[in-house]
This record gives sequence, structure tokens and C-alpha cells, in this order.
Amino acid sequence: MSTIEVPTTTTAARTPTAASDALLRRALQLDAAASGALGAALAVASPALDEPLGLPTAVLAAVGAVLVAFAAAVWRVGTGTAAGRISTGAARAVVAVNLLWVVDSAALAVFQWGSPTGLGTVFVALQAAAVLAFADLQLLGLHRARR
Repeated sequence: MSTIEVPTTTTAARTPTAASDALLRRALQLDAAASGALGAALAVASPALDEPLGLPTAVLAAVGAVLVAFAAAVWRVGTGTAAGRISTGAARAVVAVNLLWVVDSAALAVFQWGSPTGLGTVFVALQAAAVLAFADLQLLGLHRARR
């Protein structure tokens, strides 16, 4: 008598393996590197940037510090656990924060919060576009990791 094995399915959330999460891992790590670099630059150069960008030195320095902290957290998510796996919940949280950043940046540019100069508005728009690209890559990486 032979037995038939019936495949089972589960609806539990999957944790991607190191092989299936390459795009997600790289997108998170690139986001962390870019966020950290911009954060450090803003923190250090905020006195020189306030006039050309039209944004207060204290705001630029604070944003720089927040970006450095965010970069450290995103890097941690992008490197995964001790087993090498990336938490999909943590990756989704990064995407959510990135999308919130884009919305806030668009609002700053549209409503001219802080009286940014033309250059300041372009700077805000360009960094928001980069953040949106990272969020898009992270979402694509999450989708691929689920397969």
C-alpha cells in the first residue's frame, strides 16, 4: 500500500531566507548608507547650508541627527538577525517611515514651511525622490522575498 503526501499550506508570515532577500537586503543597506551620509553632512554643514537652503541651522542639524540614527536602525534591519534573516515586519516599518518622510518633504516644499529658498525646495524634492526610490526598491524586495 502506498501513501500519498498532501502538501500543506500556511498563512503565517514568512521570514525571508538570505538567498531570497538579496534585493531587500541591498535596498535597506543602500538606504542606510545614503541616509547616514546625508545626515552626517547636514549635521556638520548645517551652519553653511541654512542661508542657501533657507532652512534654519537648528532644523538642519536636528534632521541630520535623526537621519544618522535612522540610518543605524535601517542598517541593522538590512543586515538581518544572527541567522541572517531580515524581519519583514521591520522592513515594512522602514518602508512606512520612508513614505511618511516623502509626504512630509512634499508638504514642506509645497507649503514652504521654514521659508526654503528655490535651492532649498529643489533639495527637499530631490531627497524625497531618492527616499521614494528606496521605498519602492524595498517594497519590491519584500515582494520577491515572499516567493
